Amino acid sequence: MAGIAQTGKRETEHGNIKRITTTHYQGLMRAYIQITIITFMLLSTSVQAQDYLYEEAYKSIEAMLNDETPYSFKKAVFEVENAYKQGTLDTTYYFAAIKTMAQLTKSVIESRTLKDYPHSDRKKVEQYAALYTVMKDSITVNFSEGQGKWSGFTYDFEDIWGDEEWSNMFVSKLLDTHKGNCHSLPYLYKILAEEIGTKAHLALAPNHVYIKHRNEKDGWYNTELTSGYFPIDAWIMASGYVHLDGIRNGLYMKALDDKESLALLLIDLAQGFDKRFPENDGTFILQCVEKALVYYPNYINARLLRLETKKNQLQAYAKSKNKEINEIMDDPKGKEAWIDLNRQVRAIHEMGYRQMPKEMYLDWLVSLKEEQEKYTNKKITTFKSSK
Repeated sequence: MAGIAQTGKRETEHGNIKRITTTHYQGLMRAYIQITIITFMLLSTSVQAQDYLYEEAYKSIEAMLNDETPYSFKKAVFEVENAYKQGTLDTTYYFAAIKTMAQLTKSVIESRTLKDYPHSDRKKVEQYAALYTVMKDSITVNFSEGQGKWSGFTYDFEDIWGDEEWSNMFVSKLLDTHKGNCHSLPYLYKILAEEIGTKAHLALAPNHVYIKHRNEKDGWYNTELTSGYFPIDAWIMASGYVHLDGIRNGLYMKALDDKESLALLLIDLAQGFDKRFPENDGTFILQCVEKALVYYPNYINARLLRLETKKNQLQAYAKSKNKEINEIMDDPKGKEAWIDLNRQVRAIHEMGYRQMPKEMYLDWLVSLKEEQEKYTNKKITTFKSSK
């Protein structure tokens, strides 16, 4: 009897242990499931928040384009950059930095008078000259407690395409480091021009952005902020990738108006979105592209991005059908998309676009410095000022 009782006691203890172990396991599983759900919700919320920032930036630029809110290139630029930065950009700090630069520019204007320019737009040309000085020159600044030195911005030869880090294209990065590229330098110049109450026109060359101004004495002229020169149009043509059709159709060398400049920012927004969400389905990118093309129909980067995005969509569709992209012609939807891609390629070529290899870009850029006697607009560089 004692042996039976002992056996029953062991069975009872074993049952209790089993129940405790099962209960403990179930508790751990519930905790794991709860943590997994919370983590998923947090990640989903984070992605949704990033999506929200991109949607808000898009809506803000769209409202400017539709004249529903006041135009501000500065605001639009930093909304685009903040979306990529996931809402962490301190715009108050950068706006204050730009305000300080604007005050410095106005001080430069007040401290000197442009010589040898007897035309009615003299004040405007003095503004252009001061903008250039602040962007590219070193200036001695007088303070109540002494003197300081302002240094202009230089060209950053590292990651000039933003391939390694997209934010290397940003105005905020330029303000942080005083180094930029042909994207951030002309953007900041335009922002600063508008801060002091004047205009600056962005213009495009292959893989490049620069500034165009106009004055009564010389007409339109170019300001190249990567090198600090005033090149003639022949330098842009010397790249070998500016077809005459490209000029006639407004792909290159056109002085862009404010809405066309906002169209550039929509494509910046789309490219940043693509960098941030590489697995996206292309919907938001095409939304940005189509809106940009309404206001700048022949913006080549918009057309190229649309072509690339639709090609990616077709590849995804072909994959869903277990086919390669060149095997999709027997599918009505795939065939239609394939024909559309080829139509876009032909249209882009007929507009005058010729792809400039990246390795040739820097050679072309450096050629302005090496052959400045040949390509510099001497009428502009002879402007002198008196203190």
